[in-house]
Order: sequence, then structure tokens, then C-alpha cells
Amino acid sequence: MELNEYLAYSFPGLHLKPSIYNQWHIGIHFELGKNMYQLVGNKLNLDLFEFVYMQATSIFNDLFSEKDEMMLVTNAYLNSGNKKSVKAPNVYKRYLKNKELKHKIRQKTLPVMIDDEGDTSEYYISQFHLKCKKGDLNYPLLIKAICHKDFHLKPKLGKRKGAYDPDVFFVNISKNIIYYIYDDRGCEVIANSKETIVPLYNDYTMLVAETNRDEIERMLQISL
Repeated sequence: MELNEYLAYSFPGLHLKPSIYNQWHIGIHFELGKNMYQLVGNKLNLDLFEFVYMQATSIFNDLFSEKDEMMLVTNAYLNSGNKKSVKAPNVYKRYLKNKELKHKIRQKTLPVMIDDEGDTSEYYISQFHLKCKKGDLNYPLLIKAICHKDFHLKPKLGKRKGAYDPDVFFVNISKNIIYYIYDDRGCEVIANSKETIVPLYNDYTMLVAETNRDEIERMLQISL
């Protein structure tokens, strides 16, 4: 089953783009590194980043088991003049442990789906996906790279003459869950079944903004 077919069946109407939480009726938005600051004086707060890595990786490990079938999806935002030579983002080169899978990466071209950011006519989305398993990925380093999007820290996602760093989505085909870390500030989880993510909410309630908890608990039908 290819990505388009899977999404049409399990998440009809969903577009893999930032703010998947706002597109879908079952989901949780988590704040990473709550009550910590990115800077201490004029220096980066490296303790914050270590804490964020731990939180984001812990959520990933709770959502994905070694046996789960998954897809690693990336949206690369490229200038329209680069369409003749489209290559997979460095995400696959740098963070794919099973190098034999690189020949199975699939690509399609999408219109830009970024709201209120620049002239949408200048850029397009080249979307790549790869079927794999958790053990095929160096996911701890990949998660760190995602959290470094806005900072001069390594590792990095890498981009090929793109206007933006690529967005990365972890899709659990076995459990019908999508995990999206947008940067060091937070992440989103959506599912096609409430029961699938109730344990996650119970374990990470402290990462949910207090103003959102009542709404999420009603959605998940958790007793208030």
C-alpha cells in the first residue's frame, strides 16, 4: 500500500503538512521543554535541548514498536526552478541505517501547502516516503536533527537548495498513528482510534497545555 492509498483509507481528507492536529478529529498536541527557555543569557540553553530530545524520543518509543510497519515521510520545499533534478532529502542518507532501503524511496510532487509564508508560486513540495521499520532508522539522531531546525546545532536535517528545512512525519501503519515533531517547541500525534492514544495522553498529560486539556479529554472521552 502506497502513502496516498493508505492516507485515503485510514485518514481520509488529511494532507501531510504542518498542523496535522488541526486537520484531524482525534489527536494530541504536546509542548516540549515546557517552562524552559531556549536561551540562558545570550547562549543556547543546551539543557533544554537535552530535555526535549528525551521527551520527543520517549513519545516515539511509546508509539512505535520494533515490529510495527511504518513510513518515513518528508516534505522538501524547493524552488520551482529545481524540478529537473529532484533528489531525496539528506534525511534518508544520514539517518537510514538499512542502506538497502534507499532504492525503495518513493517521490511525488505536490503544490506548496504553507499558509502565510512567502510567495507560494515560487516553491513546490517534493514529498518522499519510505516503508521501513523502527530498527531501520537512526531515529534518536533524526529526532535531534528535527529539534535543531532553527538553530546552528548538529546533527541537521539538511536541505537541497530548499526554501525551508524538510518536514518529517513518522507514520505507524500497523497502529494508524502519525507523529509529527515540528521543532524543539512541540509535536503532534493523531490517530484514527481514540483508544490508541488514550494511554499516551495519560502518560504525558503534563506536556499538554492546561488550556487544551478539557477539550482533549472530552474528545478522548476521558472522565474529567
